[in-house]
Amino acid sequence: MSQGSSGKWVAIVTGVISLLLGIGYLVLVQLLDWRGDWQPAPLGFLPLLLP
Repeated sequence: MSQGSSGKWVAIVTGVISLLLGIGYLVLVQLLDWRGDWQPAPLGFLPLLLP
């Protein structure tokens, strides 16, 4: 296996990993967006935590 061929395979593998990460990120964002409107956590207990 020549040096050029090895570099080509490294580029292909890293490209595939990059595509999988990108697609996974888009799926995660879609799932989080599908849940509905984002609502912040309730802050009613916050005074209890502060001295």
